[in-house]
Amino acid sequence: MTTTMQAPVPTFDDPDTEGRKLAIICSKGSLDMAYPGLVMANAALSEGVEVHMFFTFWGFDIINKKTLGHLKFSPVGNPATHMPPSLMGLPGMTSFATHMMKKQLQGLDIPEVPEFLDLITAAGGHLWACRMSADMMHLDEDDLHDDVEAIISAADFVELSAGAQVLFI
Repeated sequence: MTTTMQAPVPTFDDPDTEGRKLAIICSKGSLDMAYPGLVMANAALSEGVEVHMFFTFWGFDIINKKTLGHLKFSPVGNPATHMPPSLMGLPGMTSFATHMMKKQLQGLDIPEVPEFLDLITAAGGHLWACRMSADMMHLDEDDLHDDVEAIISAADFVELSAGAQVLFI
């Protein structure tokens, strides 16, 4: 006779979970690093959690109008690609890896980055841009996705996200 252990399943209908808040700091702008924050934001919103996303440093590419639809996935130095290192740096591998990742995401019916941002804000999520990163990159609000609420300082985001669970991606 074999016994099967059940994995613990969290409950979300606990009244003590009301007022939950999630702050996601997106610091990397490659295609494979954009999706973890977007997926977590979407999941949290679907559970009724208040979500604030802060885009800083290279994460700015996720909300920059010129780059948000053209994010790339580079296999170079990424051991999760399970490719021989000798192949990773070959010309065209970034384009190939990006194409393959987008094809897999499309097959799972996962929206592309611009549409995902729209879905998150339509569900009540908040998008914020980092003041220091904007200044470093010489960008202003006109350069950013239309649903970015403002360019704010890191201190402002710390204040805004008081009491939140924080994810740094």
